[in-house]
Amino acid sequence: MSSSSHDNSASNKRLLALCFGVVGVVYGDIGTSPLYAFREAFNAQHGVAVARENVLGVLSLIFWSLITVVSIKYATFILRADNKGQGGVMALMALAQRGVTRLRAKWVIMVIGVFGASLFFGDAVVTPAISVLSAVEGIEVFAPSLERYVVPVTVLILLGIFSIQKHGTSRVGPLFAPVTLVWFITLGTLGIFGILHEPTVLEALIPHHAFMFFVHNGKMGIFAMGAVVLSITGAEALYSDMGHFGKKPIRLVWFFLVLPCLMLNYLGQGALVLSDASTAENPFYRLVPEGLLLPMIVLATMATIVASQAVISGTFSMARQAVQLGYLPRMKILHTSNQEEGQIYLPTVNRILLVLTVAVVIGFRSSENLVTAYGLAVVGTMLMNTLLVVIVARRVWRWSYIRVALAGTVFLGVDALLLTSVADKFIYGGWFSLTLGLLLFTVMFTWRRGRELVMREIKRAGLSLTPFIASISAHPPVRVSGTAVFLTANKDGVPNALLHNLKHNKVLHERNIILTVEVLDEPFAEPDDRINVVALTDGFYSVTIRYGFAEDTNLPAALATINDCGFPFDMMDTTFFISRESIIAGDRPGMVIWRDRLFEFLARNATSATAFFEIPGNRLIELGTQVEI
Repeated sequence: MSSSSHDNSASNKRLLALCFGVVGVVYGDIGTSPLYAFREAFNAQHGVAVARENVLGVLSLIFWSLITVVSIKYATFILRADNKGQGGVMALMALAQRGVTRLRAKWVIMVIGVFGASLFFGDAVVTPAISVLSAVEGIEVFAPSLERYVVPVTVLILLGIFSIQKHGTSRVGPLFAPVTLVWFITLGTLGIFGILHEPTVLEALIPHHAFMFFVHNGKMGIFAMGAVVLSITGAEALYSDMGHFGKKPIRLVWFFLVLPCLMLNYLGQGALVLSDASTAENPFYRLVPEGLLLPMIVLATMATIVASQAVISGTFSMARQAVQLGYLPRMKILHTSNQEEGQIYLPTVNRILLVLTVAVVIGFRSSENLVTAYGLAVVGTMLMNTLLVVIVARRVWRWSYIRVALAGTVFLGVDALLLTSVADKFIYGGWFSLTLGLLLFTVMFTWRRGRELVMREIKRAGLSLTPFIASISAHPPVRVSGTAVFLTANKDGVPNALLHNLKHNKVLHERNIILTVEVLDEPFAEPDDRINVVALTDGFYSVTIRYGFAEDTNLPAALATINDCGFPFDMMDTTFFISRESIIAGDRPGMVIWRDRLFEFLARNATSATAFFEIPGNRLIELGTQVEI
């Protein structure tokens, strides 16, 4: 009994610790939505009139959107679609592809997944900008004369956020959960005080008001729903961060902390506007007592820093998955923690995000202008997630067609309504995040297709491995001691580096490993399936090392575990030979010339294979070869 009680106590403590971490990481983005979401429904340009039926209608739409999209769709439905515990659109794409066999179906799923990942990047650029900008704008309420300092202060904060990324989240990580926990408690408390002054606002929880909102406003009501979309931004974090915390903590924190506090605050803002229509200009900060306004601005800024950090970290993780799955060029990936594998830093991605985010702040200058760019990418990502999870439900979970049709109709119908509501934002700024997404989509597909064309040319010009080894046995060259490792993507062909070494140096090593790296459609490779060794003849071995898309590719560490070759693997007695392809854009069939040149540029600026695979420079010989595509 005591042992069981101790185990239960330890399990509860671990669950509590995970829930504490979830508060700071998962819900930072959606938790800062009250800063601007409700306010935008009454925007003078594309909002509705500040009338009682509209206030109750918007609040009702926000409540039922949080219930339908976040509580049911994400927390209940999509969280089931884990790829061995991992989430995110790339993981979901890999899971969906595993459920189909036809190449055309896999291609369609790939398009959906890559487009969803691209839109997520557009969202990741806008989120830090609008979050920090909306928090800093509180100083306008505190002292209107300070308005001119909003943009410079926002830029300085963003520069600080991106500059600390190289040190990892460990420096600010311990503050994440406490700050966000205080933030949510404050949201709920302020909301309660607002509701007490106008209790009739609770009528908004009745869905009748959501329906009547469209009756009263017609077409304008649909476009005003764009503000409702802002209240669910960050919902995708429930799924993308699942691998770090698990389903149960994410669900517990949502239903028992985040959802109640968010709705209390939205209802409090609504109650304030019902009692004083002039507060619709900025109901969040107007809800704060005057003496607490400055501390609230500081707390809101800290909360938006947490939200920005979570989005940036999520972008790093998504980029690594895309690199491993072959949709982006190799990039430098640095680990910022010895304990947490997920804490990584990608300098290239960080620089791109910094430049684009600062440009967004300077270009749009206010959160009111910026919300027009915020919505299309969010809803687009949600729509891609829905399409993929419907495929998973049918192909992987084996749901019946009727069950899939019912779930798909409900969720896709909601997504379609949300997409319609933000469609008018395209000309006002929505084009920005969508354009970013399309640019990244083009880059990812060009890189994927370019690698396929390179492999086609390598196989066309290469020699088959089996007859080559036979010719070596018939006409043996001079052998030298040691082990040579030849990296190649074509395990059945002779690596170019091997041919060049034999041609120019006239020697062959005593042991020769033809090494191929495979990335699985799973986050982690099983230990028993990590390495496959096939002994060929005359000192040749075919070795395949498999990695999951969430793992680092440390080849020396993997090779050190080999015991199947009949000899101990000694790094000091091993030389790695790598062929580095120089891409030349040509007029061969495959891609249009501008995509050929784009691929050539990407390949030229990609991180070298030696650094990516963590091969020591003093054990490496790199040989160049030209490939025309």
